[in-house]
Amino acid sequence: MVSALTPPEFTAEVVADRLRDGYWLEAPDIDGDGTPDLFGYGLRLGEIYWYHNDGAWTRRLLTDGFRMPVGADFGDISGNGLPDVVVCHELYGPIGTIHDPDPRGGKIDWIENPGAADKHPGRWKRHYIGRATGMHRLRVGHFTRTDRLEVIGLPIVAVNDVHGVLPVVLFTQPDDVYQATEWPMTVIDDTSFRMIHGAEKKKGLVPGSDLDSLLLASDEGVTWLHYDPEAREWRKTLIGSGELTQFPRTGFRGSGDMDAGRLGDDPMAYVAALEPFHGNTVAVYVKDGEQGPWQRFVLDVYGDPNENGEGPGHQVVCADFDGDGDEEFLVALRGPWPWQGVMYYKAVDARRGIFVKWRVADESVARIALADFNGDGRPDFATIAYSVQNYYVAEEPRLMVHRNRMPIG
Repeated sequence: MVSALTPPEFTAEVVADRLRDGYWLEAPDIDGDGTPDLFGYGLRLGEIYWYHNDGAWTRRLLTDGFRMPVGADFGDISGNGLPDVVVCHELYGPIGTIHDPDPRGGKIDWIENPGAADKHPGRWKRHYIGRATGMHRLRVGHFTRTDRLEVIGLPIVAVNDVHGVLPVVLFTQPDDVYQATEWPMTVIDDTSFRMIHGAEKKKGLVPGSDLDSLLLASDEGVTWLHYDPEAREWRKTLIGSGELTQFPRTGFRGSGDMDAGRLGDDPMAYVAALEPFHGNTVAVYVKDGEQGPWQRFVLDVYGDPNENGEGPGHQVVCADFDGDGDEEFLVALRGPWPWQGVMYYKAVDARRGIFVKWRVADESVARIALADFNGDGRPDFATIAYSVQNYYVAEEPRLMVHRNRMPIG
């Protein structure tokens, strides 16, 4: 077993430099050759690119013409064995801020993966799924059933108020995905959540279940949301209420992003969170006993909120980077320096909230994508800069891959 205090080691590689905009990043195996690729984009240009993991990270235009693509995920919707891209778009109106949701926007499209790039070099075909105003995050998975894919859509702001209550909606894959003009939609919950910013899909959190769960970060804090097939109803469990002390001066409360970390046999031994919305506070929630309750520990505060009441934090991801059976977590910081890059946290005594940390990347980071990019059995990570016009623009926006060089075993 690797010592808890063994420093992490990653080798940085530039995939794309001088990005015109940057925000989202995912790492599916686009062409089905057995190695993960990347697709990413920003909010302004409406151009989605995929980067082939061919030794040179060859860039290809997947599609364009979107107005403000925001959150994305992927899944094999067409049934050809390759991942299709699912994107929500048209979040904001002319002003382009969270105070200006487009009442006709919040659309979700799936973009059909045609197969090998050399045989299909053109733009991928777009298909409509549905919409809900303020759509900002989505997750593709099997949440209530395993016989067809489902898409959960998560708005961030309501039409009448940026902090208004939001609907969490579920779209079910129709019998014919090519002929359907819209996917059937049901409302999971429209009374519980405000300003949902983070959504992480997790499998294995319910013992004996093959269904996916969701962890949500919102005004309410961190919530575990999952479907109970026997009762035929959704269950929600509040993990913690998040950061509350900044609310009087920033207007933000709760949590902004999170992920669950495995320790030993427990797939959700702790939950790491960035708090509140676009927050500056790194906290972990740890169960007191097998079933809880959850205790919150603040690990770090990265700078003071800016003039918009926001901090530099944007995403949290968990993975077992050193191969000891316990998961570490990464925190994405957009900047400005010194509050930018990727921070790596490892549990030493989680029950007491004791973690050690290292900085493992220096560049501005909006999103982190996890994958084993070189097939050596160790998780690597990729990052894309936070570069959004009229909001926050990184000085040197890049797309990077950080290859894991840590000893395993």
